[in-house]
Amino acid sequence: MHRSAATAWTVLCLVCATAPALAAEKILENLLPSPDCAEGWTLEEKVTLYDKETLFDRIDGEAELYFPYGFTRLAYARYSNRRDDRIVIEADVYEMGSLLDAFGIYATYRRKDGADVAIGAEGTISPAQLFFYQERYFVRLQGIGAKDPGEDTFLSCARAISGNLPPVAGGPSELESFNFPAVEPKSKRYIAKSLFGYDFFRRGIVADATLKDGQVQLFLVPEESPEAARRAFDRYRSYLEASGKNTRVTGPAERVSLSAIDPLYGNVFMEQEGRFLVGAIRIKDIPSAKQLVELLRQRVPAQ
Repeated sequence: MHRSAATAWTVLCLVCATAPALAAEKILENLLPSPDCAEGWTLEEKVTLYDKETLFDRIDGEAELYFPYGFTRLAYARYSNRRDDRIVIEADVYEMGSLLDAFGIYATYRRKDGADVAIGAEGTISPAQLFFYQERYFVRLQGIGAKDPGEDTFLSCARAISGNLPPVAGGPSELESFNFPAVEPKSKRYIAKSLFGYDFFRRGIVADATLKDGQVQLFLVPEESPEAARRAFDRYRSYLEASGKNTRVTGPAERVSLSAIDPLYGNVFMEQEGRFLVGAIRIKDIPSAKQLVELLRQRVPAQ
């Protein structure tokens, strides 16, 4: 091949290889409204993009929180009030690994006493902040400056961003297992790494449930296969036995259950259901807690 032709072919290949990445960056940048996010609130300069290497520059001290949830990129912008440029809204749109990951980060910031807003899959607002998640994106709006921007401004800006995101299709299906009356709706959380601090529970969903004698914490650990779930089950049992606590294992192999005292979390009851582990910790009334675990077990996704 002639040298000039070979050079042209190399350049063309490089352009084709980098085009998807450049297009994705442009799409992320365009998620933030321009020139205004709300009436009277104008974009300052331009949108700034961050990746895994530079996220610390934007949220030093919090960046490590995002990585287990599949963080890829962040688009950040500032909107100032035309009448008083000392009042600013900072808008962050985080691209996470999945819908469940976006929920996981959102639930980290959500407060049980926060006011709900009907934006995205779920949203919450306070005088100084608004959070919501939609598809695989987590959106964080914060007011800084002389005074708070106000609820109407936050809502207008959030709706403008939501309109630029992929359409809402609801929350993660994994959360539906916890949708029964005893579970506190705003208590559900997704822990993407080391549930309860145990490396044998790689990830999991937890929620608070109310019984007559107080609360228990329900949990669901999804694994790739029944075999992987059983390995996690056996590692937890070995840990409990090594700690010197009473441990009882019963039931057939395909639905084995465990009753024990966890040295950190008190009474625990856990069952295997296919590729899932379902259970409860911090139990006072064991029979009642077992009933809740049974409800959760019956609602796990199809294998």
